[in-house]
Amino acid sequence: MNLPSIPLSEYKERIAKVQTAMKQEGYDLLLCYGNEAEPQYVRYFSAYWPSFETAGVLIPAEGTPLLLIGPESFTYASDRTKIPEIRLLKAFRESSEPEYPGKKLDTFPSVFREVLGNKTITRFGVAGLPLMTIGVYEALAEGLKEFGDIKIEKADEIVNRIRMIKTENELACMRAAAEITRKTFDYVLENIRVGMTEQQVVGLALGKMHELGAERESYPLWVLTGKGSNQAISRPRNKEIEKGDITFLQIGARVDGYASSIGRAVVFGKATPEQKELIEVGYRAQADAIGMMKAGVLASDVAKFHIENVTKMGYGDWLLYGPFHGNGTMEGEAPWVETTADFLLEENMTFCADIFLGSAEKEIGLRVEDVICVKKDGVENLTNYPRELFEIPC
Repeated sequence: MNLPSIPLSEYKERIAKVQTAMKQEGYDLLLCYGNEAEPQYVRYFSAYWPSFETAGVLIPAEGTPLLLIGPESFTYASDRTKIPEIRLLKAFRESSEPEYPGKKLDTFPSVFREVLGNKTITRFGVAGLPLMTIGVYEALAEGLKEFGDIKIEKADEIVNRIRMIKTENELACMRAAAEITRKTFDYVLENIRVGMTEQQVVGLALGKMHELGAERESYPLWVLTGKGSNQAISRPRNKEIEKGDITFLQIGARVDGYASSIGRAVVFGKATPEQKELIEVGYRAQADAIGMMKAGVLASDVAKFHIENVTKMGYGDWLLYGPFHGNGTMEGEAPWVETTADFLLEENMTFCADIFLGSAEKEIGLRVEDVICVKKDGVENLTNYPRELFEIPC
């Protein structure tokens, strides 16, 4: 399939950009850490997505980076990585903690010495520190002792600042993921029926998106029907869709590491006035919030407007968060547009326009979600799925 991808030259540019930032902030080494669920920092620099094991990209302020992986993934990593130098560390083994007796492995001190040469460490950062397991953290802290009293610093922001502004290659991958997501959503709406379980509906989506060329889903998809649809984060249940249910569908495909997402509610049969009003409020809230987004706008102003707007419509107590979070190598990545966000929107920042409304009392809810790209005078809506009242005949 003729799908876009990130070229090798762009991976090299990313390394050069982060090395410039490291020098400006005084970092000697940056470890970009990731796992199977959250590969973002590793994949951004190497294209490698760990499976079972964890991984890291070790970047010196000057010189060649190393891809650090667990003991079992060398052939897999060699096939995918954009960083040719690969080292195997026991610290990145799978969680069942095999010992690999007799296997020669590198250590944190050995890879540090390799990239540093005769230089010392004065400042050490980790991008992805909140993801790091205690086992990896302890091995890292112990390894750093050989170089003095070195503090492990959270350095997510040094990478986030670079990847917030998307390149044309990244946007091409995101547009392709959006197209697959739209077509998958169409397919699900055409085939979903009363009597299917939430899990079966997710199966429809997964099968179709892979048929269309997605490498994987953007996140573990979910479908929530009837009571329990107020779960902002969830997984599908072995629960049948019933006539009269309001059901929200959350579907997203991934292309070369770049995520997409569409969220819409559907009703099985004729929508009640209450269901129709809830859906209309979700649509209006999303459209109004998107209307605020353009380069130069203060992010917190958008969030404050959104809260006031939904509250005026009578659904302030249904709010959980919102209205936007970053989107790219993860469906939910930095930055978030919230009332404390003190940054200005810039061209080619990409977000999920993510409007969640849920009632603890009624145990129902929905999410209206699309992926947008900020432009000078507004946005490009990458998914741009219809805001309709979707009523499924039954």
